[in-house]
Amino acid sequence: MAKPLPVIFVGGRAGQWRVDRITAVLGSPLPTTKRIAVYEGTLVAPRGAATWVLRGVTSHVRYVQGSEQKALAAVSPPLGRREATRAALIPIKKSDAWWDLPQDERRAIFEERSHHIALGLKYLPAIARRLHYSRELAEPFDFLTWFEYAPEHEAIFDELVLRLRSTEEWKYVDREVDIRLSRAE
Repeated sequence: MAKPLPVIFVGGRAGQWRVDRITAVLGSPLPTTKRIAVYEGTLVAPRGAATWVLRGVTSHVRYVQGSEQKALAAVSPPLGRREATRAALIPIKKSDAWWDLPQDERRAIFEERSHHIALGLKYLPAIARRLHYSRELAEPFDFLTWFEYAPEHEAIFDELVLRLRSTEEWKYVDREVDIRLSRAE
């Protein structure tokens, strides 16, 4: 297992990613911002004007069985690929009803009934992804999902997100914001 990596996403006037659009899918939106800066290895935002700051930490893979973890590792591309000039930051907050479920029931909803991992595998390696956990940090979202892809894969990314949002698992989402980005030049 890789060492946990703290990551912050800072919405403001500077950053390596230009914001193309911010959409509140469920719940309240995030304030509009022009750029997003991503800082790895810290949870402390640099000084300066920020519209908002979201913090998360990578962790061991949860809800995943050994065979699924191997399958994901075999086809998961790295972040930062030169051709992946598009990205999506999708912060998600799940309901209290989700967190009140025992672990085995959450796993059953996540994969056995919603097929989250199986769906995701169909879109790899075109889409790189990384999950950041925020719930334990008392952040406004439970998860910060980060995706990178080439412009020609935007349609399949949209398809993936649409399919995931139609699953039983998404009935437990209270807040979701979809932030689409382009690598700034």
